[in-house]
Amino acid sequence: MKSLSGIFVQLALASYALATIPISSVERKTNLPFIPNKFIVEVDTAADIPGKRSDEAPHAHVLRSLTDRGIGFRVGHEYNAPGLFVGAAITLNSTSDVKELENTPGVQAIRPVVLYDAPKPVYSHVVSGQGDPAVPPESQSTHILTGVDKLHAQGILGAGVKIGIIDTGVDYTHPSLGSGFGQGYKVAGGYDFVGDDYTGSNTPVPDDDPLDQCAGHGTHVAGIIGADPGNEYNISGVAYKAALYAYRIFGCEGYVGDDIIVAALLRGYSDKLDVLTLSLGAASGWTEATGAVVASRIAATGTVVTIAAGNDGQFGAFFTSSPGNGVNVISVASLDNTVTLLQNVTVHGSAHPPITYYSATPVPSTAEWPIYATSNDTTIIDDACDPLPDSTPDLSNFVTIVRRGTCTFVQKIGNIQDKGGDLIIIYDNGNGFGLINTGGDEEAAFIQAADGEWLVSQFVAGTGVTLNFPQHGASVEFPDPTGGLISSFTSYGPSNDFFFKPSVAAPGGKILSTFPVPLGSWAVLSGTSMATPFVAGSAALLLGYKGKSAAVGLSARSLFESTARTIASDHTDEGPLQTAAQQGAGLVDVYTALHTETLVTPTQLILNDTAHYQGTQFITIRNTGKTVKNYTLTHVPAGTALTFEPGTIFPADGPVPLSTDYATVQLSQTSLILFPGQSWPISVHVTPPTTGDPTTVPIFSGFIKIQSETEITHATYLGLKGSLRDVQVVDNTDVTFGFDLPALIDTSGSPQTGPFNYTFVGYDWPLGLLRLAFGTTVLRFDLVKSDIQLIPTLNPRSLEVRAPVLERDFFSFPHGKPNTFAQVAIVGPLLEVDYVPRSPNGYYSTVEFTNEFANGTDIPNGNYRILVRALRVTGDITQEKDFDSWLSPIVGFWAPSDTTSSSP
Repeated sequence: MKSLSGIFVQLALASYALATIPISSVERKTNLPFIPNKFIVEVDTAADIPGKRSDEAPHAHVLRSLTDRGIGFRVGHEYNAPGLFVGAAITLNSTSDVKELENTPGVQAIRPVVLYDAPKPVYSHVVSGQGDPAVPPESQSTHILTGVDKLHAQGILGAGVKIGIIDTGVDYTHPSLGSGFGQGYKVAGGYDFVGDDYTGSNTPVPDDDPLDQCAGHGTHVAGIIGADPGNEYNISGVAYKAALYAYRIFGCEGYVGDDIIVAALLRGYSDKLDVLTLSLGAASGWTEATGAVVASRIAATGTVVTIAAGNDGQFGAFFTSSPGNGVNVISVASLDNTVTLLQNVTVHGSAHPPITYYSATPVPSTAEWPIYATSNDTTIIDDACDPLPDSTPDLSNFVTIVRRGTCTFVQKIGNIQDKGGDLIIIYDNGNGFGLINTGGDEEAAFIQAADGEWLVSQFVAGTGVTLNFPQHGASVEFPDPTGGLISSFTSYGPSNDFFFKPSVAAPGGKILSTFPVPLGSWAVLSGTSMATPFVAGSAALLLGYKGKSAAVGLSARSLFESTARTIASDHTDEGPLQTAAQQGAGLVDVYTALHTETLVTPTQLILNDTAHYQGTQFITIRNTGKTVKNYTLTHVPAGTALTFEPGTIFPADGPVPLSTDYATVQLSQTSLILFPGQSWPISVHVTPPTTGDPTTVPIFSGFIKIQSETEITHATYLGLKGSLRDVQVVDNTDVTFGFDLPALIDTSGSPQTGPFNYTFVGYDWPLGLLRLAFGTTVLRFDLVKSDIQLIPTLNPRSLEVRAPVLERDFFSFPHGKPNTFAQVAIVGPLLEVDYVPRSPNGYYSTVEFTNEFANGTDIPNGNYRILVRALRVTGDITQEKDFDSWLSPIVGFWAPSDTTSSSP
């Protein structure tokens, strides 16, 4: 079946999370991250294409067929990797030819070209020198955490292994990256697919030189893998004897289409690289994006592919990124470093020690500031979430003190800035003292709860306390309260189709590495982007030690997962282990992965939801050593993630609450003896937790620990209590806008509440407003008769819409028979988007409805309704009951160009 799949909907950030958004703020335009009329076409094998010439590639036949029928198009990339991906990226000259493209013999799948933003670290600081306070106090801490230091001591350095870095390019002039390019240098090869000036919206200018001296991200990644030791910061790459190949897919700024990502993946494969690493992605929740599919197919050949899990931990579960969601790739989570250097603010007017704030560099202010608290109540849960009262003074004369909680930092800061405040201290509410992202250019410092409460008490008492921010000598070596824990920004899995994401974790918080020489040469960055190349380097050590065969490459993920060290959720003795939905199998222990003599397969026990439950699993334990081993098997539960807010249709924001309502596990054996070379199967029966609130859609996970006298390995299980088919997809509440969704917004900018005629002249067309509370494999918009006999599942009495955003000249390829879809008679399809992620809090989508059907043909004038349907996860596309559905009020399509009928 032909399909439009693997689409990411990057939704419009409202920045009013958990607060009502004024409808006037909704712009009357679309924002789907697609390039209009540009598609990636995948074709069948040659044998399946009728009339194909024996000497031409399958995709060449398809292109010739289009030409023969007079269809205008331009070819951007051709892909000819039999067994992996054969096809082309093409741009149609006319939207009216979309249906012709779909009906071309040999076409297997058609996917719009999706846009990916250039990777942005959660934290970024270019260091000024060895005395810069942002430089980590222990330069080799990441190697010590993971056993890489021991492998280096043994001379295991990745020699002979080739690693491809698909990123912003690399500044190979950096002395620690070899000071040159080409064979014989550290950066031995590569390709620039785009050029400096590429932004994602213009024409790429490729060449053979992947030099980047303007973006920097890829250079930082390259240093994590391969920086030579002996530099002034005493750092070294994980596999600094490996050969690096740089594939540049981003310009100095902007974004890239996944047509170029696919080209880079296939180029890296054809260049016979051993490891490919991509520190990029977009929140998706699905495994079906084009890049994810191609990356997964490459990984299945034995090439190790490592991809970032994403930095969207604040948005909760089911939100990992693609292409990292590719089934066979290693999706990487981030772990925070154990110690960090932070800054102190000095207190005047009262005897109090300096207050530590979470920043590697001083707030750039030399003045002494009085304080102003936005609330005198230190238990307030929504401090500054609403506009500040008129009695608020001009805050430009104060350091403003505000409590964390309920709404986003962006919203609090916006309300403070409305009163002139640009110097802000946020104090914690118990969620944890660590790195935060305020999303703007304001000066905002984050302090611990007790310090903030003390400052508020001084403000209330009128003691005249003032603060200043020393620019030198005020740094402090602070035991990072989140050190050794999963970085809070790491995205939570699993994928919506319940694949095990992320796979493993690696150090990614506050990582010092190389940076382009013109931009400062060295920088400290944070993100899963930094953890991902660490695992790529680890894979190079494995391949360099055990050999570069496909079998070793295919074993890499299992070895890293089975030997990983499990990670706690906090530093107390009472807290549970972090859910496998965020830590994966744990922190990579590279030394153990290379030297273990105990092999466990499989390492991922995916139990599914309870409607499709596979509670009995089997693992095989093999002793590859030369001595007899005695094993003890135990169950080690991880925290059960309460992924939804109780009693609501909304996923919980991160950090996702954890409970100790654990699953129970029965093992066929809890001890065994294996002789050298012997294997033994173990059955594992997992029973879901029997207590807890089912409306929280709990994800339970844990580890089957296998311990011998000298080794510890494990397999990881992951399951969900409840049925994903019961999880509502389309948000039909009034939480976001103050009126029920979905909605149609009429020409005046108001929710349509009754019949309304549109002429489609100028801006006179309906705007759909939609928000998805969960992901869906099929989001469908159809035009139906105004008198349709259908009872929708959502808001049958009203008229409102929430949908993804779409360019007016973008069209998709709806499935099914021409005039039916899931047994519902339709006049014609308007839009279908497949594999859509959910919309996190504060995000929504808009879609413009034109007077054309999805295939570009005109809609006859008349009165209709718009039917919106979203298939619930695991639902049956042929069963109407498995869809969330909403029916709009009557919409009159009365375009003046149609003279055959008139409005009543």
